[in-house]
Amino acid sequence: MRSLQKTHINKQSHLDRSTAVVVSASRNGLRLWAAVALTGVGTGISAGALYLLLQWVQRTAWPGAGSSLLGAAMSASFARHLLILLGAGFLTGLGQLLLSGLSSGNGIDINAAIWFSAGRLPTLRTLGSAVLSIFLVGMGVSLGREGAPKQAGAVFGNLFATGAGLSDEQRRLLVACGAGAGMSAAYGVPLGGALFSLEVLRGVLSLRLVLPALLASTVAALVAWIVVPNGPIYHFPAYETSASVVVWTLLLGPITGLASVVYVRAVAWADRHKPHGWKRVVAPLIVMGAIGAVSFPFPQILGNGQEISELAFNGGVGPRLLLCILVLKPLATVMSIRSGAPGGLFTPSLTVGAMFGGILGYGWSLLWPGVPPGLFSVLGAAAMLAATTQGPISTVVLMFELTGHNRSLSRPCCSL
Repeated sequence: MRSLQKTHINKQSHLDRSTAVVVSASRNGLRLWAAVALTGVGTGISAGALYLLLQWVQRTAWPGAGSSLLGAAMSASFARHLLILLGAGFLTGLGQLLLSGLSSGNGIDINAAIWFSAGRLPTLRTLGSAVLSIFLVGMGVSLGREGAPKQAGAVFGNLFATGAGLSDEQRRLLVACGAGAGMSAAYGVPLGGALFSLEVLRGVLSLRLVLPALLASTVAALVAWIVVPNGPIYHFPAYETSASVVVWTLLLGPITGLASVVYVRAVAWADRHKPHGWKRVVAPLIVMGAIGAVSFPFPQILGNGQEISELAFNGGVGPRLLLCILVLKPLATVMSIRSGAPGGLFTPSLTVGAMFGGILGYGWSLLWPGVPPGLFSVLGAAAMLAATTQGPISTVVLMFELTGHNRSLSRPCCSL
């Protein structure tokens, strides 16, 4: 299952074995470290290539988009919205048919591969899914672009583990490091990517595992920075904390936790009920056509949601639009998964959290005014990510790296 769909299964036996992997003292320690470094290089190169592909697809599908899908979509006609998303639906159906014929082995779910298949993944099918997801996200499907480099990184981890003759436990570690390196390379978050690979994907934080994860993520980020922009993804002013913010944050945590349960279960339902047979072609056309029609009045639901999230972080989204996107964005994401479209869930979940926090913040301001509206959205995004990924530590670090802020967010984020 995806990282958002993790259930409370008994992982203790796996954790005991993984913490027993001694990186520095193992007989094949040199081969492991070489495999980690090569995984970082391969992931960085693939992330850079996927980023360039995304930019090309986005500019082709939405002329004048550049790096702003939202701006181009707002000025596009209804016909373009409908035709581009119908094209994404056709590509989704065609891609499912082609990918299903590439492999009859393990699926392409990274978490399931790590936990139940010792990290083994079908190479061509996984890379094909990564490329397909980039095309779909560039065309406006409501999923995240980080899914593709995570898949590519996991593939490199699996390939180099095989080449180095590593054990199953080391393969699990290397595949998790590769997936985290993909996140690192996509968004320039080396520390957060390393922690994500261990806390969320591997399910354990151990000092002996941090170094290889950090090496893979750092190398991947450095290589990807040749073409991927090096800097914060989200820009907003430094916000000051206050007693109102701290109290609101303490209330936000449990509420967001309950909301995340609904969201995660919806995603899990969509993943379990992907279409089969001839429905693989028809269902994506229906779903994407509906999303295209709705995206004309609400272009904010297209893509991974980065731009509307940044607007919310700056307090530039009114309560009515916040409420509309809070309903439509998760619905578009869940139905995109239901149709069989591959893609990431990290940034769409962040967007859902930003809208959720913004709505609650407006209500709180009526009781205790004085807090900038954008700060509510920032903290709502952090709370939703922590709850859906079950990775509170990596989420805090990722928010620091994604935004370039630390002191202004450390107290309220840590209180979540």
